[in-house]
Amino acid sequence: MRISVIGTGYLGATHAAALSGWGHDVVGIDVDPSRVTQLAAGIAPFHEPGFDELLLEGVRAGRLTFSTDLSAAVDADVHFLCVGTPQSGTGHGADLTALWQAVDALAPHLRRGALVVGKSTVPVGTAARVQERLEDLVPPRHGVEVAWNPEFLREAHAVEDSLHPDRLVLGVASDAAETRLREVYAPVLRDGIPAVRTDLQTAELAKASANVMLASRISLVNMLAEVCEAADADIERLTEILGLDARIGPRYLSPGIGFGGGCLPKDLRAFASRATELGVDSASELLGAVDAVNTHQRQRAVDLTVRLLDGHPHGRNVAVLGAAFKADSDDLRDSPALAVAGAVSQLGACVRVFDPQAGRHLRDRVDLEVHDSIESACAAAEATLVLTEWPQFAEVDPVALGRVVERRVIVDGRLVLDPTRWARAGWRVHAFGRGETTPSAVSRKAG
Repeated sequence: MRISVIGTGYLGATHAAALSGWGHDVVGIDVDPSRVTQLAAGIAPFHEPGFDELLLEGVRAGRLTFSTDLSAAVDADVHFLCVGTPQSGTGHGADLTALWQAVDALAPHLRRGALVVGKSTVPVGTAARVQERLEDLVPPRHGVEVAWNPEFLREAHAVEDSLHPDRLVLGVASDAAETRLREVYAPVLRDGIPAVRTDLQTAELAKASANVMLASRISLVNMLAEVCEAADADIERLTEILGLDARIGPRYLSPGIGFGGGCLPKDLRAFASRATELGVDSASELLGAVDAVNTHQRQRAVDLTVRLLDGHPHGRNVAVLGAAFKADSDDLRDSPALAVAGAVSQLGACVRVFDPQAGRHLRDRVDLEVHDSIESACAAAEATLVLTEWPQFAEVDPVALGRVVERRVIVDGRLVLDPTRWARAGWRVHAFGRGETTPSAVSRKAG
């Protein structure tokens, strides 16, 4: 099948590569010439495990091409809209500027019977407006139809989630549209992946609702962690107990400095904004609290750092391990780690950052020193903050690192460190939900 993908950002590029991997002929369209040139050469513009190989395979096989010219998509049977829908600059709603630009630009190139499929996360009701817009722009009786097929990609697992999704949502208004989408996804449907056919509105709500549920869960466990600290309880044992409850389950029960990235924060706010427009005012109150707890986690990390520096951060060396919003990604969008690092720097500290992938994107930041190794970032540090859950941070030798720093004080913002191991090496370890672990406390326990 001949398919076009409009928008080759994180979502679009990954989707295009997956489609070509299934044997479809795919053209990716983007307004950014440099991105198109890079992708056409088989070079990944972002870090995502497995994406480089999948991209290069499609390009070399000739099944995957890229262009800035929408006329290259004229012979496609299916067109996927994968443009960004960031938070509006004037409120919490979604900015659909790129979507409407894509729809308007695509319309003249649609042939009779084309299927336009939205994958971008949009406010409910958008698909119907896209259908109306296309009916105004294409010739009468052209038979162009709109469907919605939300993505459920997790950064750092996007290739796996594309090639082996746990579900497909087919938001369609006709049997013909469903049949066409089933042809697109035939390889995964043969593997027994569940596909839910539904209306356009429910499909639009699917991704945003999943992110609202996930964001709420993360904020709730962070609230529980703060209560544990106040009550001298153990968040790890508590989450173990909660995870054994079949109604709750063990996933996403680890506290930390909160969620970030290009999806959860803006989707949470956009959902609440749209719900309010629809007259569901309770959504704003509930989800506003979820958002506030998440933002509070970042401030807690900053406040803890200041306290560990005896209330005087100005001129002090602070090492930050991790800048990306999550491990195995170089994405800095709304990164809690970067927000904490920036806030500590604004208080006058000399902040030295190391991230295995995202560091290269920070070279222009004048407020942060970017280093190429853990040891370099931690040299003479009076406080060390672990803010992204990169596996190599958990594997650091605390004895060796202790010889590099000025003070053996560390904040585990992602609960990736073994506090007993680090305390035995002479470190004071601070982690959300389990408070402080000190060398003396470990010695008393051992005795």
